[in-house]
Amino acid sequence: MNSNTLWLIGRRFGAAIVTLLIVSMVVFAITAVLPGDAAQQALGQFSTPEQVAALRVKMGLDQPGVMRYLHWLLGLLSGDLGNSVSSDMPVSELMAGRVPNTMMLAAVTALVSVPVALTLGIGSAMGRGGRIDSILSFITLALVAVPEFLVATLAVLVFAVNLGWLSALSYAADIHSPWQFLRTYALPVMTLCFVIVAQMARMTRAAVIDQLDSPYVEMARLKGVSPVRIVLRHALPNAIGPIANAVALSLSYLLGGVVIVETIFNYPGIASLMVDAVTNRDIALVQACTMLFCTAYLGLVLLADLCAILSNPRLRTQ
Repeated sequence: MNSNTLWLIGRRFGAAIVTLLIVSMVVFAITAVLPGDAAQQALGQFSTPEQVAALRVKMGLDQPGVMRYLHWLLGLLSGDLGNSVSSDMPVSELMAGRVPNTMMLAAVTALVSVPVALTLGIGSAMGRGGRIDSILSFITLALVAVPEFLVATLAVLVFAVNLGWLSALSYAADIHSPWQFLRTYALPVMTLCFVIVAQMARMTRAAVIDQLDSPYVEMARLKGVSPVRIVLRHALPNAIGPIANAVALSLSYLLGGVVIVETIFNYPGIASLMVDAVTNRDIALVQACTMLFCTAYLGLVLLADLCAILSNPRLRTQ
């Protein structure tokens, strides 16, 4: 790895840190201007003005916005996420019980979607211009346009209500057998995979086709190399970088879909916790959950950028 590559990687990390800092300002500003009073919401409508004023002082709401942001940012960097107003518990404890569930949902979705998407994308590229390629391109394009909430609603109506095969609600704590695992994750994973597989397959197809149009592949064809060998031995190894970039970018869309899926299926993850926090106007919890999702998204985008940089042969030879 040469100095130019290290410089580009360093710039990407620096840009990610600056972006995360800007995101923290935006998150704090948006939660600060939400309608209503957090202290009044916590105490209820029958609280006295003295009680509300005392709680505002305790929560630091009487301080200027800049001071509150700096105090919150320093606490965030030190691991102090504050206390939840609605449950009177540390935010870190509330999130600790939910993060593993969301990570499990994301991991199962990735394990299912990545092999399926790569198979569809590579197969479509190998049969470019044919009937299978046209069918797959039409299906993936249609799936990209379908929102997650519509897929989730139709899946519940078909598999839970009409057929009765699966449960409409997903409780991660009720898993004691492979069948219960399947019933818990089938519908949420199916919903998330629809859009992710379609996006990843289309990006994989484009990456492989780009390599198939290269001069070295044309030379291999002139030498009589079989199409399968051309794809597996020549095009695919050189497309690993763009494919890894496509996988990372596609999985970043998983974070947006998780919010909808966890809410619809009542899955006990971090996204449903954030939705409840918004409903209860639990500012500290909303801020912590939002920053977690933003950090995960930036991490996946940064991983995609690193894959694109490391897969560029010009950076390895300069």
